[in-house]
Amino acid sequence: MGDLNDIKKKRGIGHLDSPKMPFDYFNREYGTVPRDTKRAPFQWVSEVAYKNVHRIVSRGYDTSELMEEGYGVVDVLFVDYQSRIPLIEEEQMLNYVMILALEDGLSAPAAMSRIVARTKTFLTQAAAASILAFGHAYGAYSAFGNRLERYLKKADAQKLTLAQAAELLVRENAREHESLGVSGLMLKDPAAQRMIARAEKLGVAGKYIAFMKEIAKAAQTQSPEPVDIDMLGATGAVMMDLGFSAEATWAILAVTRALAAGAHYIEEIERHPYMRLGEALTPKEDYDGPADRPVPPLKDRAKVAQSGVCKTVDAWMQAREERKKLVGSGYAIEEEIEDPSKKSGIKKVGKL
Repeated sequence: MGDLNDIKKKRGIGHLDSPKMPFDYFNREYGTVPRDTKRAPFQWVSEVAYKNVHRIVSRGYDTSELMEEGYGVVDVLFVDYQSRIPLIEEEQMLNYVMILALEDGLSAPAAMSRIVARTKTFLTQAAAASILAFGHAYGAYSAFGNRLERYLKKADAQKLTLAQAAELLVRENAREHESLGVSGLMLKDPAAQRMIARAEKLGVAGKYIAFMKEIAKAAQTQSPEPVDIDMLGATGAVMMDLGFSAEATWAILAVTRALAAGAHYIEEIERHPYMRLGEALTPKEDYDGPADRPVPPLKDRAKVAQSGVCKTVDAWMQAREERKKLVGSGYAIEEEIEDPSKKSGIKKVGKL
């Protein structure tokens, strides 16, 4: 065939042979060229782990040796995220947290797993849908934990007591009630208080639990309704006292919940047949919208059509109030869920 560059040069391709080109395109090298040692090549570099045909190594520990010595999954979570083997009390505490987080009954994440399961899909897809239902507004460990970090740093910088920092946090973040860690959810359920008591009994409670208690006191003073530490506050504070970052907490507990989602998937497809596309009916008895009405002829469109344009502020306000009554229009939604990457408190992604 001859030299590929010569063939292409004789043929001519677009403007590649233009004398205005800053280099001779057709004399460039093909194939392997000597490695340029002055420029870093693209490659994955990991401080977490490596694998070859002989072993998988996490943070310097051979995972086969960890297993043979009797260490468990919870221990290796500390190795992977914190590069250390935990105290037995820390291992027991994380076991406690993960067991409580693993199963939550027929909650929204479990329901999502079951709905996806009925559509005849893979278990992993159903578990992924469940994690997405775990959601930022629901499982707000990132927003919660990063907020605690910010106010503890502010306390150090401004020489505030924990009580003063907690009062400031509650006052400045009252609207962020879903991720505050304090609410009226656990007034009758002792699970959150039991988790904190367990951490204190094991001797792993630290500054985050202490700060969380002060936040609860401040919230109780400022809130018109009874409130106390909820499961987000207890779990988030305990995990951070165990040395896990807010993001690590989010990851560990979301995947923990996915384990239970798999069980819900399996039960759903064993109990019920798959639903084919279009098979499920939605009867009129379950509909509470406008009554059935005839479709007007297209020629009469001008007689029945209504403009959505408002020409005055008062007209716009009145139209908005009417539209709020139309369920499904979105006008009654007071606040959208914020972008998690912004709400988490992380200013830079992937950078120190």
